[in-house]
Amino acid sequence: MDWQTQADVVPASIVPEARAHSLLGRAPATGAWRIGDPVGDRRFAEIGTVRLESGETLPEVTIAYETWGELSPARDNAVLVLHALTGDSHVLGSAGPGHPSAGWWEDVVGPGRAIDTERWFVVAPNVLGGCQGSTGPASLAPDGVEWGGRFPFLTIRDQVAAQQALADELGLDRFAAVVGGSMGAMHVLEWAITAPERVERIAVLAGPPAATADQIALNSVQLEAIRSDPAFAGGAYYDAADGEGPSRGLALARRMAMLNYRTATELNDRFARSWQSGLDPLGGGGRFAVESYLDFHGNKFTRRFDANSYLVLTEAMNSHDVGRGRGGAAAALARIEAKSLVLGIESDRYFPLAGQREIAAQLRGSVHGPDPVVLDSEYGHDAFLIESDAVGRAIAALLAG
Repeated sequence: MDWQTQADVVPASIVPEARAHSLLGRAPATGAWRIGDPVGDRRFAEIGTVRLESGETLPEVTIAYETWGELSPARDNAVLVLHALTGDSHVLGSAGPGHPSAGWWEDVVGPGRAIDTERWFVVAPNVLGGCQGSTGPASLAPDGVEWGGRFPFLTIRDQVAAQQALADELGLDRFAAVVGGSMGAMHVLEWAITAPERVERIAVLAGPPAATADQIALNSVQLEAIRSDPAFAGGAYYDAADGEGPSRGLALARRMAMLNYRTATELNDRFARSWQSGLDPLGGGGRFAVESYLDFHGNKFTRRFDANSYLVLTEAMNSHDVGRGRGGAAAALARIEAKSLVLGIESDRYFPLAGQREIAAQLRGSVHGPDPVVLDSEYGHDAFLIESDAVGRAIAALLAG
């Protein structure tokens, strides 16, 4: 679920000084993309009103998205790529105005890659409730004020309904594949269950059939970290000056999350008990390198994300249960008709491999049999973003079928 590229996985145990200096200065009240900011490679689709599972309606919804490749005359080569919690539509491309980071899956999507943009027409939306161009808490409500804490509760199914409305707007009746990891994998499963006629293949990467009590508990402390920040102000912080928004709470939530996404083995091997500076951390005012690493990534995160969106998207993940109202997970998964790839990670302590085993056992169209493809990686949950060669091979095999 962590939005990092290979550049963030470096052998050095200490965050380079130049990278730390890049975050000098006060964090903005929100890292959300706002109207008037550079558009970058984004496009925007107006999908109208979305009726939510709660019974509420969300009016005037906009979905930001990006595309690569060309749609075939038969319109049969579209691939939908769905991002994880802290991702967005910028799957492929450089950092620059409008995009704080380079594409998050450039080793998997692009010319000659597993999802080859010379063959496939790739569509990647920013999720409903997100903060990088799609309607979310940082967007203006109909009364002209940011939604903030008034933004309605969303479920994974609500977000998929918005993605399906985007597909309608783009004239895409059927996808050759729908691909996603972590939160994106939750969306993939809902696509395959709710609209089987629109999905030929699916790739479910490091996602569970339902959010478990353990996962909800891990998420709950992150949510509390944000809400307990006095600067959160009930979600009404968008007019705050730089340094006066809920950046401390958001950075703390990010630091907690990273401990779920990585493994003890990686942290121990990478950092050991090294110090960040010449000052002794044992009472001498210094810091352990692992502390500095977490601080750096927490602070970096506040420059590109929004605290309210973090709450909305995390609670949507907590809602995830493919079996809800469908007679249980096995019955729901048995509805899936698409050719399928399920990939899990041996060291994943956030969405453990047992969840992918449960999914794979129920899918009739699996290209790898009743067991998932398993990655043996030190990177834990984040391996689906980092182990590009192995992930790319698995996806390429699915797309070749």
